[in-house]
Amino acid sequence: MEKAKVYFTKTITPESLIKIYDALGTQLKGKTAIKISTGEPGGHHFLQPALIADLVHKLDGTIVECCTAYPGKRMNVKDHWKTIEDHGFKAIAPCDIMDESGEMELPVENGFQLKKNIVGEHLADYDSVLILSHFKGHAMGGFGGALKNISIGIASTHGKTNIHTAGVTTEASQLFNNLPEQDHFLESMADACKAVIDYKGKDNMLYVSVANNLSIDCDCDSNPHAPEMEDIGIFASTDPVALDQACYDAVINSPDAGKAALIERMNSLHGIHIVEAASELGLGSREYEIVSMD
Repeated sequence: MEKAKVYFTKTITPESLIKIYDALGTQLKGKTAIKISTGEPGGHHFLQPALIADLVHKLDGTIVECCTAYPGKRMNVKDHWKTIEDHGFKAIAPCDIMDESGEMELPVENGFQLKKNIVGEHLADYDSVLILSHFKGHAMGGFGGALKNISIGIASTHGKTNIHTAGVTTEASQLFNNLPEQDHFLESMADACKAVIDYKGKDNMLYVSVANNLSIDCDCDSNPHAPEMEDIGIFASTDPVALDQACYDAVINSPDAGKAALIERMNSLHGIHIVEAASELGLGSREYEIVSMD
């Protein structure tokens, strides 16, 4: 199998974000959703509007999100809209909470754990999707990158609960009473990715990940741990599996001694298993080559 290409630049600027997107050599067509994390209030590591605005404008894109499955300022629609506005995203582009008015079920074909994935119904309104992710640690998944942004990110509150409990329940109030063994959760995320990619079509999705503010905690954390290692750069690919593998490897292989905490977070939760599972589901290749843009 031919290795996937993962483009990389150390420079994290609005200009380099556009440059690396252009390097992918394929255009997203029609109405384009740009899936980011708008960040839990209190946290400040999420991708900043000033960084992403030029790329969003280039694509004439709509910033999309879904509500969370845990109590906070993004669980109900009213609070979530306030967060989106307070964090500066409404000022740069149209925004859409995709599960604001409802949700829809997508089938999971031959998945590990799930039979269905539940997503915001507005996903149907878009012809193409840019998965624009902040690569960092995560308290439950080990790390969050493109695959998490597709799965948990596009799932509605019920869908997030379904993934987190490996299909046991969709009731958010019961989420933490039904946590499965870790690998089953990671496999459920991969299953949800497959449902979304099958629904939109591989040719209608592209992936860019920014490895900066490398906290051990996710942007869903209202009080994230301060990053202990330096920023790495921006990665992009047409293959989400290769992209997450490349970001993971970049942390592992970094000369920065501050990487230890993030590595411990990723590996203690077997974070790489989402990549293993997604590869087994045929969503991409773990074999890649880095194409430097520097």
